[in-house]
Amino acid sequence: MARYIEGDNNAAGLRFGIVVSRFNDLVTSKLLSGALSAFKEQGADEESLEVVRVPGAFEIPQAAKKLCSTRNFDAIVCLGAVIKGGTPHFEYISAETSRGINQVGLEFNIPVLFGVLTTNDLEQAVARSGSDSSNKGRETALAAVEMANLYRKI
Repeated sequence: MARYIEGDNNAAGLRFGIVVSRFNDLVTSKLLSGALSAFKEQGADEESLEVVRVPGAFEIPQAAKKLCSTRNFDAIVCLGAVIKGGTPHFEYISAETSRGINQVGLEFNIPVLFGVLTTNDLEQAVARSGSDSSNKGRETALAAVEMANLYRKI
């Protein structure tokens, strides 16, 4: 019979780093609030959460890598908002940010979760950072708890 391994939603005893972009703060501050609420609901202590603010989405992978290098965290949550404009800048930033976040997680063998919104307009970003269950910061934090537990079980 196959053995199944899954993470659970208990954040007690786990440490989380949260990297959040200041750019598009109207959106990212709501993503951060959603993530912090989710961690606390899952039993994380306030002292087990460390928030690092960076200028923009492009800098998120760099800060995530620095946090991973400390080996003090069970998972890292990356939060930001890249909103499409009239130039190709959106494509470059969103592609490099997602690539960098993934690369850091693979390099350090620590769950590094992608909570960076890449939307066509501000309205979409606001909708995905609301105060309800559609908040992607909340979703990313819940996934971080599950992945941190999964890594401990494997």
